Amino acid sequence: MVDDDRGGTAARTAAARGGPGAAGLLDAVVRVQRELAAYPPALPDRAVAEDELDALAQQAVTAGPREPLDTERLRHSLLLVAAALGSVSALADPLAELRLAVEETLALRAS
Repeated sequence: MVDDDRGGTAARTAAARGGPGAAGLLDAVVRVQRELAAYPPALPDRAVAEDELDALAQQAVTAGPREPLDTERLRHSLLLVAAALGSVSALADPLAELRLAVEETLALRAS
């Protein structure tokens, strides 16, 4: 998980340097990671979701304002996270927030 200081300050500061949409994307990823960590039942694809959330966080942190995001990678990671966790009603709100953050990030980068 990118949020290594428990308050999220370091991760959000790094994402803010990433330009428009990066901070919102990272916030959404961190929320899903936190909610998933708090969800105790076993999930067959938990590891896949965790790996893809890490990939999304990494993109949010390392993308610069002029650096192109790998839009296909963002979409693919979102699809895998949704497939792995989409049937878990307890994670529905954080997943919806993540989807919106990815869409917003892609829209901001396209303009």
